[in-house]
This record gives sequence, structure tokens and C-alpha cells, in this order.
Amino acid sequence: MKFLFVHQNFPGQYVHIARHLAQRGHQVSFITQPRPLEIEGIRKIEYRPMLRHSDPHAYLHELETGVANGLAVADVCHWLDRDGYIPDIVIGHNGWGEILYVKDVWPQVPLLGYFEFFYRARGSDVDFDREFSPESDTPARLRTRNAINLLGLDAVDWGQSPTEWQRSRYPQRYWDRITVVHEGVDCTVVKPDSSARLWLSSGRSLSRADEVVTYSARNLEPYRGFHIFMRALPKLLEQRPRAQVLVVGGDGVSYGRRSEKAASYPAQLLAELDGELDLRRLHFLGHLPYQQYLTVLQISRVHVYLTYPFVLSWSLLESMAAGCLVVSSRTPPVEAVIRDGENGRLVDFFDVEGLADRVADALAGDNDSVDNGIRAAARQTVIRDYDVNTVCLPAYLDLLHSLLPARKGF
Repeated sequence: MKFLFVHQNFPGQYVHIARHLAQRGHQVSFITQPRPLEIEGIRKIEYRPMLRHSDPHAYLHELETGVANGLAVADVCHWLDRDGYIPDIVIGHNGWGEILYVKDVWPQVPLLGYFEFFYRARGSDVDFDREFSPESDTPARLRTRNAINLLGLDAVDWGQSPTEWQRSRYPQRYWDRITVVHEGVDCTVVKPDSSARLWLSSGRSLSRADEVVTYSARNLEPYRGFHIFMRALPKLLEQRPRAQVLVVGGDGVSYGRRSEKAASYPAQLLAELDGELDLRRLHFLGHLPYQQYLTVLQISRVHVYLTYPFVLSWSLLESMAAGCLVVSSRTPPVEAVIRDGENGRLVDFFDVEGLADRVADALAGDNDSVDNGIRAAARQTVIRDYDVNTVCLPAYLDLLHSLLPARKGF
């Protein structure tokens, strides 16, 4: 069968399902923006959106970009169609407008859209942190920003969201047309390894025998609680003089606004905490190759995961699958995954002192048997609910089967 995926950042959320289908002999093609990564058996087709040099209203910048992406993808689809290629199904992320016009090229081809987050002015991410209060026009801006979401919901045959909470952000009238299927974690790859060891640029090596605290995010920013984590470090490092802190992530901004006080949030927090941190024990590792990132998790004594009420990060599930003792924020959708004292520990997002104390207590090792039980339960949670091979791929394949005509079974 012919499967066509669409995601601007190849392979995005489709790494497991696209590879699985290719390995089973299906013809898998992938429309994306220019990316160096290649996956064996997957034909990658690149596009570049043609942005007009206009001056639209500020609310319309994302919509204009989404339309440009959608038109560019439609051009690729027209080119494929003229070449005689018609997919059996198209599967694409809706967030950047790329799939808006696919059905205008292939009206009879099923289109499955990935719906990650519907923006709300209240009771969600933008009004959560008073330190970064929303502007007065936020409700109007977000209502306009949801235009791509709503256009996409109308364009697709069916939708997919990774968690129940993320689906619940969408208007209720669409819930029965969105299936919850997470992309999954490969628990045969992401697993504990007592022999793991990480060498720092200084030449020092760290293992699980050390008091290693880890924090990871795509970018180090408030949406993932970086400011709270950093403000907890002075007390933590004072309480645990042997602790080493490893921070994985970039200096950019994936979500929310940029720092108004420095070139980046790491720079801002380091300036704010000047003189309060033992910088010899705080290591910023930047972006790491995946295997090195897994090593960081495998040597972690305590992993800290904080987030606004927002999209659930892969890193939370990966840290649990790697056998970390996770101290996390008591925020949705985390609460759907972690139960305090059973498979992790929860703390109020803004409780800087409480976060430091929770991590210090875990490092002290006074309740090793309890903590080891929590680590084991964390991994079992991921295996039971999010393992790619036994849970998520079967659910994904069932969803694809339901969208394909009976004669198109695979």
C-alpha cells in the first residue's frame, strides 16, 4: 500500500509508524521541509513555502505561514498526481497548515490529521504563570490563531491527538472525530542501564553511583518550568554538596515569548542567580544526539520535569521508561501519567522550595527501597500504556484500518 506522511520537521511524531510500515514492505513517502535526516525505506520529498512579502495584521502571521505551507504541500501533491502517484491514505500534522489543501488534490483519499493543541485564553497555558501574564488582546489573538486548527478539522476525514487532555482542549463538538493514540516510546531502546556512563567536557565521568540530577527540554524556557528549576538549584546544591546537575536543551524558544531581560532564558536566570550557584556542578549540555541523551537519563538519580498545562513532552515518558525517579509538576497532562508516591513524585509548579526539598530527599537515599519501587512502577506505566510495539503501534494500525476501504486492508 501507499502511505503518504506530511510533517514539516521529518519525521516528527511519525518516526515509529512510518518506519514500521516501511519495514513491512509498504511504499512510504514523506513530504517535509528540507531536513538532513534520512530513514531507510522512506522516500522523502521536500518543499519550500513561498511566503509573500505583505504586511498583514499581526494576528494573521501564523495563518499566512500556514496557508503558504498548505499551498506548497498541495503543489507537491499535484506533482505526484501528475506522475501517476495516488496514495491510499495521507497522514499529516495539522499544526502548520500543511494538510489544509490535500483533499482538494485527492478528494477520495482518506486524510488523517494530527491535532496537538487548541489554544485557549483561560484555564490553559497562557494564563497559568503570572510572571508572564498575557497581554490584553490575548483572547482575540488566540481565537484567530485557532483558524488553522478549525480549518484542519473541517478538511480531514478523521483526527488524532496524543493524550486525552490534549483532545479535551478542542471544542467538544469535535471530540467524537478525534481518536487518542500516542506515538509511543520504544521501551526496548529506552530502558535502564546500570553500566551507563557519561563523560563531561572537563574529562569527569558520571554514573548512577553519583548524585546526578537531570533536566531536559527542547529549549530551556518557562513553558517547561526552566525558571522554577533554576531557582530551586541554590537550595538544592547547598543541601546536597555532592550533587551534579545536567541540563539538556537549547537556548531558543519553542513556546511562548522570548526573554525580555537577556538573550535567552539561561542567560537571564544565570544573571538573576549570580553568586548563588556553584557553576562547577551545573552543566549545560545543549542539544545531544539521541543516544547521549538516553545516557543522561540512564545515569540520572532524579529527573525533574516541569510543564505548564500544555503538550506532554516525550521526555517525561522517556525518563520514566529509562527508570528515572521523576519529580514533576502537578499540572495536566502530567497528572494523567504520574500518581504521586506511586510512579513518581509531584510538586506544585511554582513551589521552588518544595521542588528543592523533594529532589534533595530523593538524592539522600533514605528510602531507597521505596524510591526503587517508584522507578520500577514508572517504567511499568510506560510499558503498559505507551510502549510503541505492544500498545501504540497496534492502536495506530487499527485507526488506519478504520479509515481505509475494506478492500485496502493491510
